[in-house]
Amino acid sequence: MNKNELVTAVAKKSNASKAAVADVLDAFFGVSTDELKKGGDIRLVGWGTFSVSKRAATEGRNPRTKEKIQIPASYQVKFRAGKALKEAVNKKK
Repeated sequence: MNKNELVTAVAKKSNASKAAVADVLDAFFGVSTDELKKGGDIRLVGWGTFSVSKRAATEGRNPRTKEKIQIPASYQVKFRAGKALKEAVNKKK
């Protein structure tokens, strides 16, 4: 599902306009990005938690040349599914 499909589905389910849903999603993405950039996390009870973890610099190898390369440290966004989401996904249809 892409963003346009998500907007359409949410608009249909909530009886809201597509424009309003798109504005809310854009605001959610912006606020979420800002919070994660600050090192915070986003907890949506029952659905899941978005958090940031630091990945240390490591040494790797170029698979073609076998040459050693330095992989720089970076921050990774993690998502941990909540109990209700896990149960919903694992229910038999």
